[in-house]
Amino acid sequence: MQKLALLLAIASPASAALGDGDWAAAYTKATAALAKLTQANKISLVTGTGWQKGPCVGNTAAIPAINYPALCLQDGPLGVRYAQQVTAFPAGITTGSTWDTNLIYARGYALGAEAKALGVHVQLGPVGGPLGKIPAGGRNWEGFSNDPYLSGVAMATTVNGMQAAGVQACAKHYIGNEQEKNRDTINTIIDDRVNHELYLWPFAEAVKANVTSVMCSYNKFGGSWACESNQLLTSLLKNELDFQGYVLSDWQAQHTTAGSANAGLDMTMPGDGFGDNVFLWGQALQNAISNGQVPQSRLDDMSKRILAAWYFLGQDSNYPKVTGWTSWNGGVGGPNVQGDHKNIARAIARDGIVLLKNTNNALPLKKPASLAVIGSDAIVNPAGRNACVDRNCNTGTLAMGWGSGTAEFPYLIAPLEAIRTQAAKDGTTITTSTTDTASSGASAASAAATAIVFINADAGEGYITVEGAAGDRLNLDPWHNGNALVTAVANVGNPTIVVIHSVGPLILETILALPSVVAVVWAGIPGQESGNGLVDVLYGSTSPSGKLPFTIAKTTNDYGVSFQNTEDRFTEGLYIDYRYFDKNGIAPRYEFGFGLSYTTFAYSALTVSALSTTPGNTNIVPGGVANLYDVVATVTATITNNGTVTGAEVPQLYIGLPSSAPASPPKQLRGFKKLSLAPGASGTVSFSLRRKDLSYWDAAGQKWVVPSGKFAISVGASSRDIRLTGTLG
Repeated sequence: MQKLALLLAIASPASAALGDGDWAAAYTKATAALAKLTQANKISLVTGTGWQKGPCVGNTAAIPAINYPALCLQDGPLGVRYAQQVTAFPAGITTGSTWDTNLIYARGYALGAEAKALGVHVQLGPVGGPLGKIPAGGRNWEGFSNDPYLSGVAMATTVNGMQAAGVQACAKHYIGNEQEKNRDTINTIIDDRVNHELYLWPFAEAVKANVTSVMCSYNKFGGSWACESNQLLTSLLKNELDFQGYVLSDWQAQHTTAGSANAGLDMTMPGDGFGDNVFLWGQALQNAISNGQVPQSRLDDMSKRILAAWYFLGQDSNYPKVTGWTSWNGGVGGPNVQGDHKNIARAIARDGIVLLKNTNNALPLKKPASLAVIGSDAIVNPAGRNACVDRNCNTGTLAMGWGSGTAEFPYLIAPLEAIRTQAAKDGTTITTSTTDTASSGASAASAAATAIVFINADAGEGYITVEGAAGDRLNLDPWHNGNALVTAVANVGNPTIVVIHSVGPLILETILALPSVVAVVWAGIPGQESGNGLVDVLYGSTSPSGKLPFTIAKTTNDYGVSFQNTEDRFTEGLYIDYRYFDKNGIAPRYEFGFGLSYTTFAYSALTVSALSTTPGNTNIVPGGVANLYDVVATVTATITNNGTVTGAEVPQLYIGLPSSAPASPPKQLRGFKKLSLAPGASGTVSFSLRRKDLSYWDAAGQKWVVPSGKFAISVGASSRDIRLTGTLG
């Protein structure tokens, strides 16, 4: 790994410089401000004040000489943690399953607007790591997809939205933190090509979107802690990707004073070790500079990066202050910042739903005479929607995983509540069993014509253990004996609809083998508008349009990955999720990109442009070499709604590299568009292929290479439902 790091350093272009791209004005201001700072000012700029020493989860001291505020850093990726009167949005994984860049942007903007209104300068999201290679990984639900292209689009779009609203986004957790088990000690060894094409990809897209900060992760990378890996922080991020912002540590992920500084860490959080008053920077950093262990230029670089990010978003002008609320007073006393954001939350909860099975048009429901609603997942936790700190229980309906990536629900519309509202309009009799007891569920089912059974599976961050799961899931089964509950209900013999709230894939074979199970609805992790979004789809006011952002397998072993104890060498290489299934000819239960609708769509008129050979600009810009992002080919197709109701489809573009390339996945997602069509209407989708999209990473040459030959072009409704094929080149 040392040899690779040296190679990276040698190959890194000298033209990567502060002030590149859109950052020139911000760096001009930062340079001027830096000249006014004392050494003590600079140290305080880069060192957190300590755990709970300020209103936010992360704080730095104010510097009056330049009107720099006490910086507020706050979780998280789905809402402002700890504060009251904020929106609890659907999780990243449900947002990803919308495949809708307009909704992704709207969510990012709303998140940023709420954070800014509360005085938060840096909102700790979005999540590109874990990417999600292990389906049972505890924090996969915080990110958007285990496909790097889909994750990358969602990362960039979210960053654009958040930062347009004025808050600094923070791309996290960089990099290789793919499991919660032993996350503080595990050593990840990722092949350079694999890292570039999978795990680094979403972060590169965030950097291209001018993300102002990146959070380094807890794990080791190639033998060094991620937060003191020169290869990760300097060679890859700051040199190759020309990252203009600053790197901050995950909370207590810093291990040494000089090692972290010299590797490229720019800000340490929370400063001390969760309140122990032991600061690895602060005076210790001053001492390291004084005795020559850390160069003064490194401190100046840290400071300039932090200041430039602040200026870049105009946070030096009339930015709100944290007023009234703190993370430590129950979050009360702050402003109500929700606005009309519940509409965005509901739209994502609705459009993130993936309809997996719908036998004989069992859905949508059409004013049924009677319904049985079954399962504890149908109701709000009886102790209260926010009764469990950081959502550290799985009681009641699952609308958020657990850990630091949580927020307080301002309210939570449970499925049963929303179904009752609709049932009152329809004259439907509702029978309930809101426990997970099989016999009670069967009894309720026998009293109604149709049963809706709610099951779930939870996960979260490793500092919390819930029902024996220390972050990561124990298996891919439903929690609370969900299979037994569904079996008991289905065995009554009436049509049974299964609704699943889950952080990731489940093995559904037991459920799908039951003849009475006529529909399966994947409702993800839907946030505060859970029930309303679900009812929109169950009753057909909106046709389902979500697509799976991962693969659902028939058996756990079909994924080909597992948790490791001390070291993960990522031996699966490029082949995770659908790439692994495709390479090995494994039939999934529901493939990546799959999702049914209440209507049907036809695909036609594929066109593939010529492949541009214009070399483009080879300067280094945020994101890497500029010409990597040049559009070099365009693919179009016509989509027609040939069904009977309005619906939205997500045509997906997959490419296969020519045979001249080194061994690669048979298909890789490289484009998608969502379009809504009335019955009989057609629309044209256009996919822009960038040079990077058609390249592989040449580790020996340390560059992206477009291979010679013919590229396979596939356009379809999922990774396996390919409707149109062609070639490029």
